[in-house]
Amino acid sequence: MCLAIPGKIVEISSENHDSAIVEVIGVRRRIDLGLLQDDKPTLGDWVLVHVGFAMSKISEQDATDQMNALRMLGEIDGAMQEVRGYGLEDVN
Repeated sequence: MCLAIPGKIVEISSENHDSAIVEVIGVRRRIDLGLLQDDKPTLGDWVLVHVGFAMSKISEQDATDQMNALRMLGEIDGAMQEVRGYGLEDVN
């Protein structure tokens, strides 16, 4: 199953403003912000991430609600496998 997972932007590349690092439950991954040209996220924003791309900006409350829903549905492990499965290295 493919999931959109909330992540908090913790860094935006100074060399490529379409590249950012998000944190999802302690795991950091590089993602692409290119799909959000009309509403560019900034440091500290929350985004829904799908296969390495930020799909939309969301509020922190919506991010919390989404993660709680994934936990209640027993999908949190699947969500983390999705994050790890982006094919990108862990970013520390």
